[in-house]
Amino acid sequence: MRRTFIVGVNMTPFVKIGSREWTYPEMVAEAVDGALGDAGVSYDQVQRAAVGYVFQPSAAGQRALYDVGLTGIPIVNVNNNCATGSTALMFASEWVGSGVADVALAVGFEQMTKEAMAGPATKPKVTTVDAHLKVNRELFEFSAAPITTQFFGNAAIEHMKRYGTTPEQLAAVAVKNHQHSTRNPLAQFQDAYTLEQVLADKPVHGPLTRSQCSPMSDGAAAAVVVSEDFVKEHGLEAQAIEIVAQELATDDGTSFSTGSMIDVVGAPMTRAAARKVFAKAGIGVQDVDVIELHDCFSINELITYEALGLCGEGESGALAESGATTYGGDWVVNPSGGLISKGHPLGATGLAQATELSWQLRGLAGERQVQGARTALAHNLGLGGAVAVTLYRAYTA
Repeated sequence: MRRTFIVGVNMTPFVKIGSREWTYPEMVAEAVDGALGDAGVSYDQVQRAAVGYVFQPSAAGQRALYDVGLTGIPIVNVNNNCATGSTALMFASEWVGSGVADVALAVGFEQMTKEAMAGPATKPKVTTVDAHLKVNRELFEFSAAPITTQFFGNAAIEHMKRYGTTPEQLAAVAVKNHQHSTRNPLAQFQDAYTLEQVLADKPVHGPLTRSQCSPMSDGAAAAVVVSEDFVKEHGLEAQAIEIVAQELATDDGTSFSTGSMIDVVGAPMTRAAARKVFAKAGIGVQDVDVIELHDCFSINELITYEALGLCGEGESGALAESGATTYGGDWVVNPSGGLISKGHPLGATGLAQATELSWQLRGLAGERQVQGARTALAHNLGLGGAVAVTLYRAYTA
């Protein structure tokens, strides 16, 4: 496999659903035109495109790009739930890495609705989270809260019982990420919250309050992926970000056999993907400067700290309180504000992470800039299930 590089990125603002009048081809065109412009690449140089989304109709990827150009290239539609954006990026990287293409485009977008999130009025006999529901029902009483909120809220209850994690430690994640988003003009929320405000916010499920949960969002993001030959031929070394290692994992038997909601919501597959990424790269998490991870709920940031190896099992609450995951600490985690504050248009999230980390490694993150950042890690999770872990590094010859 050849080395692969991101040379252009862009994302739209992430906004409250329905708050901006735009069609999904318009939001995609905004993201893609910006990424192509950033790379100095024209659309007719793109040889393949992977377009990710969750709630749009079949072949929406073609319609999303037709207003950008009608060049006849292969366009692959990607749906891997909330891990869709990173999965689209993986396709683009593998096409370039294998030599099938020299220039590939990865796009993720979402125009969400409350109706789509609620699912069909008539529930199907089989759903993508049947196994998750089975464990959840065996361990906890079913409630009226949205099902993903129940999964993660119950994982939080389990974490508190097993490790002594406190509501304050969970809330500390939200305080940090909302504070980070005050520096991000593209974030859906840009207000800081005190610990007391987060704890006193509207209860959602278990210990989780509203400001500890990602919102429904609209938005799009895109990345241009090229070969090293293309980087050199076009003088793009100064902005090229290498995709050093990337792993996509799905649930294994331990996800549902241990009687643990922490395992149900993705800890085993995150551990497996992270181990492979660090082994391929020949480094450890201690060598990473900045991380964008999938904090769909505050508890998932804590679970992911442990699965990625930032701390030992059960130690993530103390890590969140310590300041080790913000500016001046060992890592800066979710400088963008994360899903909790930046927003979470499902298909776009993984590519928004790639965009933020590319800006960080290029020194273009403005007030959010992590000084001296050279290595970055992304974690993008989708229940049902998939997780993508990606290691990025600024270009080296």
